[in-house]
Amino acid sequence: MRRSRPEARGRAADTRGREAESRARAALEAEGWAILGSRIRTPAGELDLVAERDGLLAFIEVKARESLAGAAMALSPRQRARLLAAAEAWMAQNPSHGAAGVRFDVLLVARDGAARRIADAFRQGD
Repeated sequence: MRRSRPEARGRAADTRGREAESRARAALEAEGWAILGSRIRTPAGELDLVAERDGLLAFIEVKARESLAGAAMALSPRQRARLLAAAEAWMAQNPSHGAAGVRFDVLLVARDGAARRIADAFRQGD
């Protein structure tokens, strides 16, 4: 059975996303972050990465696109709301984390391998 082009594009995007998340995970671990989970499904949506360092809890959204600028534009207000809701659901199940605070980071990855992390990229109410 031959696969359709949209299906092939979806698989390629999933592969790029997994590679970007793997790169993000390695970079965070190199900076001393403990990865608490990846691709975590909650009733409100999926969290790409959850990490903690010195009591600071970070929910990291990974965006992989053709360019860093394209990746930066990929996080919509609707997605931010979904991430906030998913983080609340995760924290309700894991109340012992985030004693030093909680933040939302975005990690941008371009097709050429360039990456940039925006720490504390957004907050509730933004």
